[in-house]
Amino acid sequence: MIRDDIKQATVQAMKAGDKPRTAALRLISARIKDRDIEMRTSAKAVDDDDLVTEVLQKMAKQRRESIQMYEEGGREELAQQEREELAVIEEFLPQMMDETATRAAIEAVKSDLGASSVKDMGRVMAELKARHGAVLDMSKASGWVKEALG
Repeated sequence: MIRDDIKQATVQAMKAGDKPRTAALRLISARIKDRDIEMRTSAKAVDDDDLVTEVLQKMAKQRRESIQMYEEGGREELAQQEREELAVIEEFLPQMMDETATRAAIEAVKSDLGASSVKDMGRVMAELKARHGAVLDMSKASGWVKEALG
C-alpha cells in the first residue's frame, strides 16, 4: 500500500538525516491524515490507495501551480523548494496513463454510454473517473473528452 511506503520512506529519510525529504514526507502524511478525518463522516467507502493517490495528485497539482507562480514572480529559491517537494510526491504516484491510452479509454466509455454530444460530457467524465481515476490526469482528459464529443 502506498501509505505504508510513505511511512517507510519517512523513517529512512529521518535516519539518513535528510531534513527536506523528511519534511515533505511528513507534509504528505499530514494531508493524508486530514483526508482520513474528512472521510470519517462520509458513508462512501473508498479504497485506501485511491484515497492516498487522490491526495497526492492534488498536492502535485498545487506544487506545479506554485512553481509557475514563483518563477513568474522571480522567486527561484521558493520554486526550487516546491520542485523538491513535487519530486518526493511524484515518487508515490502511480504511473499515469499516456495520451494514447487515455484517448482509448475515452472512446471505450463513449461507446459504452452511447455518448454523442458535448451534453454527455459530464456522464463520460464521471465514468472515466470511476474507471481510471487513480491513473488518469483529469485536466488533460477533460479537453480530450470535449474534442471526442465535439
